[in-house]
Amino acid sequence: MRNRIYVDHAATTAVRPQVAAAMAPFASERFGNPSSLHALGRTAATAVDDARALAAAVLNARPGELIFTSGGSESINSALKGVAFAQRLAGAGHRIVTTPIEHHAALHTCDYLERFGFEIAHVPVDAEGMVSPSAVVRAMDPDTALVNVMLANNEVGTLQPIAEIAQAVRRRGAALDRRIPLHTDAVQAPGQLPLDVQALDVDLLSLSAHKFGGPKGAGLLYLRRGTPFLPQQTGGGQERNRRAGTENVAGIVGLGAALDLAETERADFVRHTSALRDRLLRRALDEIPGAVRNGPASDRLPNNANIRFDGIDGQALLEALDSAGIDASSGSACTTASWEPSHVLLAMGIDQDQAAGSLRCSFGLTNTPADVDRIFTELARIVSALRAGAPATPSTV
Repeated sequence: MRNRIYVDHAATTAVRPQVAAAMAPFASERFGNPSSLHALGRTAATAVDDARALAAAVLNARPGELIFTSGGSESINSALKGVAFAQRLAGAGHRIVTTPIEHHAALHTCDYLERFGFEIAHVPVDAEGMVSPSAVVRAMDPDTALVNVMLANNEVGTLQPIAEIAQAVRRRGAALDRRIPLHTDAVQAPGQLPLDVQALDVDLLSLSAHKFGGPKGAGLLYLRRGTPFLPQQTGGGQERNRRAGTENVAGIVGLGAALDLAETERADFVRHTSALRDRLLRRALDEIPGAVRNGPASDRLPNNANIRFDGIDGQALLEALDSAGIDASSGSACTTASWEPSHVLLAMGIDQDQAAGSLRCSFGLTNTPADVDRIFTELARIVSALRAGAPATPSTV
């Protein structure tokens, strides 16, 4: 069988060799607990501090504003719950303004908060998955405690105008004589978008290392100094009493190294992956009947190509691509009971049958134009076979 092609980098990435090398000593001879006062402990603590400084430089933040977590889901949970409960305790509101296209880590956290008496307001998106700053403001009222809008959508790649949303939120907060915190899920952004938290003007920002060449099990939450926050994990005094638990030193070192590397290579990554994305979109939309791009033509992640094929079952498409040696993902979420159309596509106004036939390819630095051409060839063959009701057997070409 030919070599497999991996185009699911939005789901996870391989640990970069440079990152693995940086991590390795802290899984072996430098195994100390950063809270210990002896030499091994001090070595570990220094490594954590160094990683924090690397990440802070990329984010243009103070090192003390960064909290290391176990990943994107914990960062998002901590941001939303931590601010929501702190705001309510301070009498500063119980309404959370968010969007229907957020990652499930945010959507399910909002569902959780709703059970504790918080009011959740979902701002609609347009047909390309874009959120309007004015719509965010219209959803805000005097009881608004927090606004949550993702920076880049993980499924269709839509980029939100976060800096403009932040300005609108600030103006509305000023009219209410208080600052209303703004959180953004930036999990898909490292290595693809600038992450300057001052330019974005966000109060909280979440990242996950395994999305940009780092290890699984390591994440980061930027928490602007002065933002109301009630820690969600208690115990020891780690992370300045904001997230208890012995630090995952190797993972934190890996996150810092990976984020620094992703930022250093960002221009090359954008140039390389956007060319691959455009090559696939152009060929698919021009040459496969009934192929439609999901999301905007511009204002999208450089590496994201999301396409729907009329009359195609997404699960059958993915299975056939898998058999052909191509690792991609769908615009649908597979549950134990059923194949559910993507909540993102439905929120964009795409009907259930069309949403169920969507494919996401997310490219990385290791992908090539030859990969794109092979993906297109297999796609054209599989779509034709599925529409004809024929077996979509792997190509022998």
